[in-house]
Amino acid sequence: MDFSSPLCRSPLSISRARTRARRWRQSRTGTAVVVVAALMICSTAWLSLVFSGTTARCWHRFKNWEGSPHTVQWKPQSQKPSRNGKDDGISSLSTSPSLQMGRNRSLSEAERRKVDAGLTLDHIVFGIAGSSQLWKRRREFIRLWWRKNSMRGHVWLEEKVDDKEWDESLPVIMISEDTSRFRYTNPTGHPSGLRIARILLETFRLRLSDVKWFVLGDDDTIFNVDNLVHVLSKYNYNEMVYVGGSSESHSANTYFSHNMAYGGGGIAISYPLAESLFSIHDDCLERYHKFYGSDDRLHACISELGVPLSRELGFHQWDIRGSAHGLLSSHPVAPFVSIHHVEAVDPFYPGLSSLDNLKLFTKAMKVDPMSFLQRSICYDHAGSLSFSVSLGYTIQVFPGIVPPWMLERSEMTYSAWNKIHNRNEFDLDTRDPFKSVCKRPVLFFLEDVKRQGNTNLGTYVRARVKGDLKRNFFCFTHSAPLPYVESIQVLGYPLKKNWHLHLVYSLVKLWRHCFLEEGLLQLVLYIVQHHCFGFLLATEVY
Repeated sequence: MDFSSPLCRSPLSISRARTRARRWRQSRTGTAVVVVAALMICSTAWLSLVFSGTTARCWHRFKNWEGSPHTVQWKPQSQKPSRNGKDDGISSLSTSPSLQMGRNRSLSEAERRKVDAGLTLDHIVFGIAGSSQLWKRRREFIRLWWRKNSMRGHVWLEEKVDDKEWDESLPVIMISEDTSRFRYTNPTGHPSGLRIARILLETFRLRLSDVKWFVLGDDDTIFNVDNLVHVLSKYNYNEMVYVGGSSESHSANTYFSHNMAYGGGGIAISYPLAESLFSIHDDCLERYHKFYGSDDRLHACISELGVPLSRELGFHQWDIRGSAHGLLSSHPVAPFVSIHHVEAVDPFYPGLSSLDNLKLFTKAMKVDPMSFLQRSICYDHAGSLSFSVSLGYTIQVFPGIVPPWMLERSEMTYSAWNKIHNRNEFDLDTRDPFKSVCKRPVLFFLEDVKRQGNTNLGTYVRARVKGDLKRNFFCFTHSAPLPYVESIQVLGYPLKKNWHLHLVYSLVKLWRHCFLEEGLLQLVLYIVQHHCFGFLLATEVY
């Protein structure tokens, strides 16, 4: 008998088969129900989205934008080229206004003149990072450059100070918000970097009217505000623009970034960029809890928006210690905008205290902002002398003819912020000081400067240094340059407003007149600038 026949199956096997069939039908029915429900939900959501008012407005805006001149008309490669032999898609792409603006954030000459005519200090809001413990001393630095009637801004402190420590000649003091809710995990930094990083956000939140730029700095930063306006006028403040300078220290730039604006030297941020940062700022700070300070956090957030640094050589972080003579006497051909760490360097002018030194420095800066610290190199071929004039600071008189390429380099009179004294530590052209005292220059430092009509007259007096006695003893065959000259007067004419935008190397004549006055021999240098911008080279002496 064949027990494998269906007629001979046991009741148990028949029951199991019926159970499996029932489960299969139930699972298929359940799947169908789920699919139908999902389709109904999706259809309902799609219909509500299509017929909503928001979608209709977005659709109309897209259709309007599609026909606007800001769109790029793409055409397939199979289309015939235009008459000029170029593909129409490429030509339309290259002439797209929106792409041109994104590719170049600086303005054309005509656009720049239009913006410059309307840009004033009142359009700039300053956010100054300060410390309550240092405020009593550092407020004097701010007082040197702040203009109460024509500038807007605030000093942001971590806690309140005595009301007697503020007066109307200073910016308004604001107290920063508590930042203890943010993580800070950098083992070598300080959490105050979080507070300082939020100064831009807190300043933007004030919603001041008619603001085009936000400028951030420290309470030990000195700004040349006139040059700041001229520099920012090169850029379109209607776009996202990030302006500043790098550090002088190669180690600092390597650790942080070569494309980061350092906060001590000043950071300029256009209003559209500040507006974009406002929406992501706090979340961005939380992402970079391992970072060291404030400017590296700000740079990281700006990088997320795809905005590069527009580097300007006039912003000086000044990560240096010791004598700043080498940097001040070889300023680049660019408007001087700022310096930082003024307490960490020696006084610029011999015989003056730190504060009196900065008062003379800012006085010379205000007399002629555009020419301030700009270098003029002149030669006296008859006397075999080289003059390097840094207006508002010093005159160096070298024995012999020293070529310009050497004088353009910064003399290593300083150390880096990390106390390393090595040329490889700096991201700029440097040179070692002359080892022989017979080749070292005689220095004349600014004593006073004043305006005379359309010109400025500066008086520079001879400095007495330690090497003078050694020079007289060992260099008797090559006496010091100008041994009987005790002071030099420089009469300078103001540079044109936009000299830094059109650098021209021209010749300038140097007239030298020597005369006795009260027993002291003075050398009067009249530097007449004929269409000269920046670097001046004298080849004739009369």
